[in-house]
Amino acid sequence: MNEKIQAWLEKTKSMFNLITNKRTVKGVRITYSVVWNLLLLVLTVVILGGSFATGVGAGYFASLVKDEPVRSYESMKKDIYNYTETSELYFANNVKLGKMRSDLEREEVKIDQVSDNLINAVVATEDEYFYQHHGVVPKAVFRALFQEVTNSSVQSGGSTLTQQLIKNQLLTNEVSFQRKANEILLALRLEKFFDKKEILEAYLNVSTFGRNSSGRNIAGVQAAAKGIFGKKASELTLPEAAFIAGLPQSPFGYTPFTRDGSVKNNLEPGLTRMKTVLKRMYDGGYINQKQYVEASAYDITKDFIPSAGNPLENYPELTFEIEKRAVEVLTTALAQKDGHTEKELQKDDNLFYKYQTMANHDLHQNGYQIHTTIDKDIYDAMQKVKDGYKYYGPDKPQEKKDPETGEKKTVMEPVEVGAEMIENKTGKIISFVAGRDFEKQQMNHATNSLRPNASTMKPLLVYGPAIELGKASPGTPLPNVALNFIPGRSKPWPQNYDYRYSGLVSARYALAKSYNVPAVKLYSEIVNQHPAKYLEKMGFTSLSKDDHTNLSAAIGSITGVTVEENTNAFSTFANGGKFIDAYMIEKIVDKDGKAIYQHQVTPVDVFKPQTAYLTLDMMRDVIKMGTAAGINSKLNFRADWAGKTGTGNEYVDSWFVATNPNITFGIWTGYDTPKSLQNGGMSYSQRTNNLWAELINSAYKQKPDLIDPKESFKMPEGIVKRSYCAVSGMLPSDACSKAGLIESDYFNVNNVPSKIDDSLIEGKFVTIRGKRYVAMDSTPKEFAQFGLILNPDFITRMVGKNFKNYSQLIPNKDRWGKVLVSSAKMVDNGKNPNGVSLSVSGSTLTWAASGDYDVVGYRVYQGGSTVANIINGSKLSYTGGNGTYYVTAVDIAGKESAPSNQVTIGAAITPPTQ
Repeated sequence: MNEKIQAWLEKTKSMFNLITNKRTVKGVRITYSVVWNLLLLVLTVVILGGSFATGVGAGYFASLVKDEPVRSYESMKKDIYNYTETSELYFANNVKLGKMRSDLEREEVKIDQVSDNLINAVVATEDEYFYQHHGVVPKAVFRALFQEVTNSSVQSGGSTLTQQLIKNQLLTNEVSFQRKANEILLALRLEKFFDKKEILEAYLNVSTFGRNSSGRNIAGVQAAAKGIFGKKASELTLPEAAFIAGLPQSPFGYTPFTRDGSVKNNLEPGLTRMKTVLKRMYDGGYINQKQYVEASAYDITKDFIPSAGNPLENYPELTFEIEKRAVEVLTTALAQKDGHTEKELQKDDNLFYKYQTMANHDLHQNGYQIHTTIDKDIYDAMQKVKDGYKYYGPDKPQEKKDPETGEKKTVMEPVEVGAEMIENKTGKIISFVAGRDFEKQQMNHATNSLRPNASTMKPLLVYGPAIELGKASPGTPLPNVALNFIPGRSKPWPQNYDYRYSGLVSARYALAKSYNVPAVKLYSEIVNQHPAKYLEKMGFTSLSKDDHTNLSAAIGSITGVTVEENTNAFSTFANGGKFIDAYMIEKIVDKDGKAIYQHQVTPVDVFKPQTAYLTLDMMRDVIKMGTAAGINSKLNFRADWAGKTGTGNEYVDSWFVATNPNITFGIWTGYDTPKSLQNGGMSYSQRTNNLWAELINSAYKQKPDLIDPKESFKMPEGIVKRSYCAVSGMLPSDACSKAGLIESDYFNVNNVPSKIDDSLIEGKFVTIRGKRYVAMDSTPKEFAQFGLILNPDFITRMVGKNFKNYSQLIPNKDRWGKVLVSSAKMVDNGKNPNGVSLSVSGSTLTWAASGDYDVVGYRVYQGGSTVANIINGSKLSYTGGNGTYYVTAVDIAGKESAPSNQVTIGAAITPPTQ
């Protein structure tokens, strides 16, 4: 034992001596120094390399973001909260129509109006470290960068919710290191300025979520909740919230709806994604196991709302019209806000384009509410009538050029219709009919189609202005004869629609029967006073220079007018002579409820109240006994209507416009390519008028108080009723009184007749074969009748000195039977008339008319003395007592024929002897 211990001690001592040996110590010191220096060298290289790499990386990062401006808080706030939100459209009375046409439908919502389930689902799925990081998760960024550089098949992504928000609102979707660097920089800056709640709210409003049940693209959780489940974002259940939260990863892959709004056949991708979201919520501690299991097993498909057509499908013509008008009114409103006037916009195309672009942008992106005047119930009812009407008339062939191939082909064109209803006192457009099928025609025939307005022009351009200018009154006589207002033309112009003439007629009657000649004659007398100015005051915007001077404008042969303009103009008469411009956009309200546009009614003085009423009263007769006399029998109610029909040249247009104290309703029918509306069966005017009646009846059923006012048009002060001579319109003369040609009608108190009639000259006339002729001085007075002759000076004033067919001025009416013209003379043929042959039956003598054309009567003789004078045209017979008789014929010059044969009645009486 001791030996072992001694040996160990010796060995230890030997090793100590070796270590402490100077040579050994020196070797260890050298080795240590070398190792230490090598270690320092390695550490130095590593530190310098890392610093260099860091510097290079930092420099590269700086180079990537050098062009990105340093954004202020206000700048970032404006961009982050600049949501593209779809504007909403409304019928009248706040009845929702739908969303405005847009590539993306969005509706802003505050975060406290979003269910916690949805918030938690989004965070758990898209950014589990959202509440911990400062905008960027470095580990995730490096992981994504490594995967990108190595082209790894697994791409886990490295964007936080903050980064996704930056990408959506401030940057593009470009795939590049520069965009990613900018994204990281801006995300860090955003987190510095905004709290997590603000960032999350913005994200919930900007993310895309596929399609809704209308097939429209949607963004924001509110639009998603309403468009997929039909409820607000605050009302979503856990499964619904999970389904929506899963959509942003692949919006159109997971969305349940197709482009047409129907449910997809394969919903598995979206359902699988919902379960993935639920698993992440469970893993993140947002829901417990029971909630996870129940929600995963829930049949979410039963919560999808049914397919809902968008307003462009259900109301295409209305949607387009509202959007067009909204842009128009907002363009003006924005320009005026900046101090520009409407005239400046009209004159400066660049200025107009600038504000039009701004208006269009704002309406499609700022989430406005656009409120209109259209009554949904009336509008829907009218479309139903329009679609079901059976009497438009036949489709007709029309050759057209194919825009794609340039080839000509024949298509069948239908009869189209345009109609519009306007509330008089406000100008509100209550309803309209755009056409038979908007998808086929793409034309709003009520608001955009320009057509000549035919005879509906007469009260607007002729009778109304003529009354206003003191040139006419309802009773003013006008010639309805074959006149020619076109120099050098051989045939008369204008022609009446029935190609007939009726002589002198009152302005009232001429309008009721829609005679063209009287209208053009009256217009020719005022055209130098520029009556077209009244049309412009009443909203006509498409008049050409020639329309101001051509006499054909009097009967509606103009460049064209829309149904809206024509109807709107008629409401001027109902408004006591004030024009109130029709409108459809009531107001435009922003997201804060502030009205950025509000329509203001601005009446324009056009006619005096007396003029308006007198014209209205004349148009009442159009419906009572004129060209629209059948209307009342078609209506389900009775109102005080005044209106006018219109037939275009060659029957290519058919119009009817009528007004009552509440509303004005106008209609047009015709082919898009003008062609005659005439065909067998029901006339074109009946078809138009009947459709007008059916449409107004449908409106009455919906809003009877609006369509059928209890009051009538009220006569203003300044109108009196006076008697006048129907021939001249002047105060009745004795001659006019004897002729029974006194009429009475209404006058403006400042335009009552003041001169005594000078149109008639007392005289004598005879009747020959049913025609009246002026008696000669030698005409036996027993065969002449008291009559009245039109004063030649009056005729010249009425129809001009070149008119020769004076007799055409005399109406073919009994009450005019005693009036003739001075030119109605029979020329003496210079010989005695031929005699007659007499016969007797009992005590009655009869004979046939003389063969001469100038015989004015017959004398009956008994025993050589005249016992009777029979005027030509009377019954050619005489009943007498016993005796011998003969008869002679007498001509206009007083010449007498030879006696007829003698006949005897009863026993002959022997003359007494001398």
